[in-house]
Amino acid sequence: MKKNLLAIALIILISLAGTWIYSMYQFRDRHDGYWIDLTLRSSQEQILAGFSKVDISPEIPETWADVNDDARYNPEDGDTYTDVNGNGKFDAVWLAGFHKARAAQSVLDPLWARAMVLDAADVKLALVVIDMIGFGNDDVIATRKLILESNPELDYVIISSTHVHSSPDLLGIWGESDYESGVNPAYLAQVQKGIQAAVSQATTNSKPAYFKFTEEMEMLKPLVGDTRNPQIFDAGLKIMQVLDQKTNQTLGTIMNWGNHPETLWAENIQVSSDFAHPWREMVENGIIEEDSVLMEGVGGVAIWLNGAIGGLMTTHPTMEVEDPYSKKVYLKQNTDKVVAQGRALAKITLETMADSVAVFLQNPQLTIRAETIELKMDNQLFHLAAFLGIFDRGFTKWKHIRSEVSAWKLGPATFVHVPGELYPEILHGGIENPIGGDFGIEPLEVPAIQSQIPGQFKFFAGMSNDMVGYIIPKSQWDVAPPFTYQNENRPYGEINSLGPETAPKIHAAVLKVLKELK
Repeated sequence: MKKNLLAIALIILISLAGTWIYSMYQFRDRHDGYWIDLTLRSSQEQILAGFSKVDISPEIPETWADVNDDARYNPEDGDTYTDVNGNGKFDAVWLAGFHKARAAQSVLDPLWARAMVLDAADVKLALVVIDMIGFGNDDVIATRKLILESNPELDYVIISSTHVHSSPDLLGIWGESDYESGVNPAYLAQVQKGIQAAVSQATTNSKPAYFKFTEEMEMLKPLVGDTRNPQIFDAGLKIMQVLDQKTNQTLGTIMNWGNHPETLWAENIQVSSDFAHPWREMVENGIIEEDSVLMEGVGGVAIWLNGAIGGLMTTHPTMEVEDPYSKKVYLKQNTDKVVAQGRALAKITLETMADSVAVFLQNPQLTIRAETIELKMDNQLFHLAAFLGIFDRGFTKWKHIRSEVSAWKLGPATFVHVPGELYPEILHGGIENPIGGDFGIEPLEVPAIQSQIPGQFKFFAGMSNDMVGYIIPKSQWDVAPPFTYQNENRPYGEINSLGPETAPKIHAAVLKVLKELK
């Protein structure tokens, strides 16, 4: 009897030790000692600017039949796949967003890594935007190290995501099941090399540049809905057009607007950059119908920076989109609706760029402020996903991950970057403390970030240098009943958030960076 008890105790001890060792390995810091605390200000004002775009679309190795049209690969429903390589398993490309097991059937339109490099001699900045739902900070750091192998002169690299919901999973949580990562390591490497190539090409393409800034704050509001109270939008369009000093030709255009690129919605099983594709293409090449040019494009490379989209900013299925030329109205979520949305966005963008009151700058000074931060992971499901390897995410200490905030200033324009889906009320003001909120406190994330951004033109980009999910005002945090705003069920955002301390921490870090940038 004693021997049996001793054997059981030994087995338990070995199991606990094994679990502890496994946990330490899973939660290890992937970039031990990595920390950014960067303050840079150019001493000269002439700037070289370069743009590029590199196709990072995946290959779809094997197709499948969705017999019940539920956009979920499930053999129990009778779904089948074509085993091209004969390895006996479905080599799927799992699409991120909405639900698990959404396997891609084909590529509808390209995914891109679109880059801008600004070279002010003693300060060099690269900005890359990828058509992905998000890119974790560990992968951002690994990609920066790769970029510096080919472009060691760069002082700071920003990698932002458009947050498109028809891109391959690079975060891990949209695999075939709850216990399988959706990330294909080979494709992740392809994206990283694509980002590296985009930066290198943009550097090679650099030319003396001047800059044009303009904005349109009202006309895009009908194209975005807010699915959670309070109704606060980040629907203003901010534009920076970069032109060649010698030829006056457009080198590239930065377009900043906040909305989830998910107009194709949950039933889509094609790889796509959603409305970003027609929008960017039309800004570059013009709005064309058959043989008629409805509006000339400006050329160059168009880059879309997504904004504050928490809350949830989206063109949801109950929203109509009107084609500005044909006047057809689209409700059903399909490619026609996406094209109509792209045409509407492009038309307003091109009209705004033609505005005669835009601000032109020949030689603006470039200033950068960036800082690493630590965020607490209170979300137990996220913690479990990290333990199981669904998230390949390192911890700087127990339940804390590395993330980052930054801002850079170019003449009258300031660009702010945060690592997730910020609720617009944190940016623009209007945070509430509704009845039913879990903490019953006054708003903490004040003053509004927008009020603290210096300069005339205030750009804001979410999903930058990390993807931590929703950044929710703590006074609006709502997990326990009774729920806020008379809701019968808990709101969605909290499910995909690190926790209630995320917003206060990021808000304070952004205000600190902006104060020091000034």
